[in-house]
Amino acid sequence: MAGAKLTPSPSEIDPDVKTEVRKTPEPTWAHSSNPLRSMDSFGSDVGQRYQEEYSMDSTNAQVQVEFYVNENTFKERLKLFFIKNQRSSLRIRLFNFSLKILTCVLYIVRVSLDDLKETNGNPCHNSMIRDSSWPNSTSESPEINWKLIFWVTRPDPLWAIQVTVALISFLETMLITYLSYKGNIWEQIFQISFILEMINTVPFIITIFWDPLRNIFVPVFLNCWLAKGALENMINDFHRAIQRTHSAMFNQVFILICTLLCLVFTGACGIQHLERAGKNLTLFDSFYFCIVTFSTVGYGDVTPQIWPSQLLVVILICVALVVLPLQFEELAYLWMESQKLGGNYSRHRAQTEKHVVLCVSSLKIDLLMDFLNEFYAHPRLQDYYVVILCPTDIDIQVRRILQIPLWSQRVIYLQGSALKDQDLMRAKMDDAEACFILSSRNEGDRTAADHQTILRAWAAKDFAPNCPLYVQILKPENKFHVKFADHVVCEEEFKYAMLALNCVCPAMSTLVTLLVHTSRGQEGQLSPEQWQRMYGRCSGNEVYHIRLCDSKFFGEYDGKSFTYASFHAHKKYGVCLIGVKREDNKSILLNPGPRHIMAATDTCYYINITKEENSAFIFKQEEKHNKSLSVSGLYDAPCRLPVHSIIASMGTVAIDLQNPDPPEETSKLALPTENGSGSRRPSIAPVLEIADSSAILPCDLLSDQSEDETNQSDEEGSVGSDFVKGYPPNSPYIGSSPTLCHLLPQKAPFCCLRLDKGCTHNSFEDAKAYGFKNKLIIVSAETAGNGLYNFIVPLRAYYRPRKELNPIVLLLDYPPDNHFLEAICCFPMVYFMAGTIDNLDNLLQCGIIYADNLVVVDKESTMSAEEDYMADAKTIVNVQTMFRLFPSLSIITELTHPSNMRFMQFRAKDCYSLALSKLEKIERDKGSNLAFMFRLPFAAGRVFSISMLDTLLYQSFVKDYMIAIARLLLGLDTTPGSGYLCVMKITEEDLWIRTYGRLFQKLCSSSAEIPIGIYRTESHMFSTSECKDSYVQSQVSINVEQGEEQQRKRKESWKEKTAHRNSSASEQSEHPLLRKKSMQWARRLSRKSTNKPSSRAERISQQRLNLYRRSERQELSELVKNRMKHLGLPTVGYDEMNDHQNTLSYVLINPPPDTMLELNDIVYIIRSDPLAHMPEESQVGQNRNTCNQTHFVSETRDETHL
Repeated sequence: MAGAKLTPSPSEIDPDVKTEVRKTPEPTWAHSSNPLRSMDSFGSDVGQRYQEEYSMDSTNAQVQVEFYVNENTFKERLKLFFIKNQRSSLRIRLFNFSLKILTCVLYIVRVSLDDLKETNGNPCHNSMIRDSSWPNSTSESPEINWKLIFWVTRPDPLWAIQVTVALISFLETMLITYLSYKGNIWEQIFQISFILEMINTVPFIITIFWDPLRNIFVPVFLNCWLAKGALENMINDFHRAIQRTHSAMFNQVFILICTLLCLVFTGACGIQHLERAGKNLTLFDSFYFCIVTFSTVGYGDVTPQIWPSQLLVVILICVALVVLPLQFEELAYLWMESQKLGGNYSRHRAQTEKHVVLCVSSLKIDLLMDFLNEFYAHPRLQDYYVVILCPTDIDIQVRRILQIPLWSQRVIYLQGSALKDQDLMRAKMDDAEACFILSSRNEGDRTAADHQTILRAWAAKDFAPNCPLYVQILKPENKFHVKFADHVVCEEEFKYAMLALNCVCPAMSTLVTLLVHTSRGQEGQLSPEQWQRMYGRCSGNEVYHIRLCDSKFFGEYDGKSFTYASFHAHKKYGVCLIGVKREDNKSILLNPGPRHIMAATDTCYYINITKEENSAFIFKQEEKHNKSLSVSGLYDAPCRLPVHSIIASMGTVAIDLQNPDPPEETSKLALPTENGSGSRRPSIAPVLEIADSSAILPCDLLSDQSEDETNQSDEEGSVGSDFVKGYPPNSPYIGSSPTLCHLLPQKAPFCCLRLDKGCTHNSFEDAKAYGFKNKLIIVSAETAGNGLYNFIVPLRAYYRPRKELNPIVLLLDYPPDNHFLEAICCFPMVYFMAGTIDNLDNLLQCGIIYADNLVVVDKESTMSAEEDYMADAKTIVNVQTMFRLFPSLSIITELTHPSNMRFMQFRAKDCYSLALSKLEKIERDKGSNLAFMFRLPFAAGRVFSISMLDTLLYQSFVKDYMIAIARLLLGLDTTPGSGYLCVMKITEEDLWIRTYGRLFQKLCSSSAEIPIGIYRTESHMFSTSECKDSYVQSQVSINVEQGEEQQRKRKESWKEKTAHRNSSASEQSEHPLLRKKSMQWARRLSRKSTNKPSSRAERISQQRLNLYRRSERQELSELVKNRMKHLGLPTVGYDEMNDHQNTLSYVLINPPPDTMLELNDIVYIIRSDPLAHMPEESQVGQNRNTCNQTHFVSETRDETHL
């Protein structure tokens, strides 16, 4: 305490003296185990006094008690001040360093003032020495003038200063030696620093008492080594005082530099002094000689002439050969370690540059490239830096990628943990623009991986509360732990919802994947295939946003209905308006319907090749002239409008103003009544600017209700008459979005949910016995996780017609627990069965021959393998087997690695698939983020990898609305007034519309639905002939009629051949799938010469393939039928010939208006919310239907578990 009076030590106080209460209290000494510290006058932490005041109730007097934690002796106080206390010790070391530097400077001054003649004529020495002249050049061994070595010229003022400095240094050294004495005096004496201090100080002290020794030589330049040690200690004390740690790399570099300087300075001063007796070199010449020598250059123009200086050079070189390699080795080791750790991201860079932090538990090359390609695909992110924070050592492949100049200047890898504030400080998390926290999906325990992600998110939020967090979580039950994050993507939620929609909306996974990937639509534009060019161009469509008042696309539709704005924007600019958000509402509404009036402050969300800000507008000169003419129809004559990344005017669509009334047919695409002559093509009603309630057809929900209540037949009544609409009473996890669904009036008993075992309520033991009206949807999964709940909800949503609900069968490796059964027992036609897809009996029992879709979910136990890409091996082989056994089945497979999709439906000799592989490599070399998009299973929506959706989280950094829109499209969220995604199929009766633009108008004018794309299937004949220069030669395209006819002929011939086969023995299931004779027959046909024209050779090759397939399919058909007979199942429903092997399918997102519609096209449409504009009568009916559910919901709502 400043100004406090020193009190005697406890050792000086008589222990028998007692404390008395006085008006002027005397201090009483005591000891305490937990004192409150305060700095004394020396600034130390030891020997400090601590006071406590106690009030005496009887006399109101006070007693001052002072406590001492450490010994209060004078030695301890000095020891604290000079050694232990960081701040005072730092001052002492700084003073000591200054003294050593001063002595070196004084030595240089003494050398510059040195006079050899005065030294020779010194009267204090009676010995006669020859004049210090240069020896004869012919002399081989010059004589040494030892007097010039031992005696120097030292002026009196300089001597006085050096003596003073030496005296101070000597006293300080002796004091430090005394304070640091630990019982062994010789250990203190033989320290190098103590010896150097004695050499440089004792001679000067002796000269005080013996005047003739004032000019004796003292090697004061050796103080540079003492200065080096003092500087190192001073830096350590400085970092301890400011409570900061400096880099070991910096410390080692600093030590190396100081060592080199000391060696050079010692050598220069020593050689200069010794050469006074020889060549008489100057200090600069000696310095020059040392630099040339230590750099191994050795010019030889300056060399020592006498043996003492030569001996000194030898000693210095030996010391350098020992010390410097050790220093360099330590430096190299620290550099290698720092390369592993990644160093630091400097505070200056963090404050002047923009960067994001990527936190992962393990960094794989695929994850890194997906992030970098998607993140830097946006132009405004080109100046951002990516700081990777990972606790594991950097992978060799990752290191190689980060050394590429494209990434080496923008990506920084730091090894560290997000749970350590020190590592977060290294990454400058508090200055980051965003923090991406990704889960390790390849971990065997996904729950543990989520727990690690949650802790990382908490640590990042605690360290940098203002940094936006983008978190990826695996399991939905853990999502509520990170709900504070700005954006959260739950992998299992999106995965199961997307797989479910794939069953009712084909290739939904491909559609969403293309929307969330950044592309410019340039993929496949050089391909000779028409479908690849169209598919690649449409894949460049993405979702963008803009305010209505700032938009040229939608600015003119202020005050118009949403449907009117969407149709006319597509007609004029080719953009598809899909959603809108009010300024005063945070919710995004997809297709709010014609009753939504656009306002200038609305935010519009649209699908287009590029955003409006990057578009050039080219207006046609004839447009104004066409407005004055009567509208006769754009599509009367064939035309082809250019569609590029630059948005151009898209023309107009024909409308018929003479018949504005809506059609009376219930079908949305019903053929309208023609006006005039029969040669005129039917026209479509216009889209009204302001909604007319009579112009909109009744929504599906209301028509579904009326159908159920009034027009049900006996057969239909058994399917949907017992269903009610309501919210699921039991959610398996916290945070699930409530969705209005079709439910059972009463919960089904758990025993009735088992498909393959009968119970007291029913005796059905297989799918055939249930007599389902619709095709089954089978889901193969390892366990019944909470994410599987999101597979059921979209398929039971209220807007699905009751008569179109597909039964759902869960084929699980392990039986589900009661908690999961409690959540699904309220849904109609949902069953489970224990089994695996590699067991044919399990597949047949769960009704695979009556299924339309089989969804194979990636299993957690197979996600990790010794070789990363082998994690999908078992799944791929099992799916390939089912693909051969059940060719008519639509199999949707989830893979861990997207690159393995090339093995789905693998054909080793299919040249068309090989050509697609070459095209994928070409697109990858061009830098495409969607190089795998031309693979037929992905284009058709038959394969999916959840890692494809990682870009959804990355895109949300630029488009913060993408996660919300994706959840609305997938049905994970249901916002009041927002529409939902569904599909419609183009039949022969609908082909009168002809083009996609007219279809857009028809849907907008009749039912206020917004189409967003087409799923198209084409028939192709894949050739197995040898590949030529171009892969076009390996493909034979045929039309739909020819394909159907050939399939019918093959089916008839197959039935005739299989009628005579013996299929009675069930032991054939143990035989190989392909009979040897059939394979030998196919090989014998393939060896025949093909010296025919190319067209005939291809035809013969196709015939050989058909023969080979027939022999293989016969064997597979017998195998399946024998197992069905063995299980007691009827074989009538097994359709072995209806396959899709000669077709290819692909998705066209927002195609041009002049795209011609084809038969069996499936159109993706966003239908407006049926409940948004429901009449009051319908709402009353809806309430009446759900009143029976109220007690059921309230009874089980409180049973939700974590």
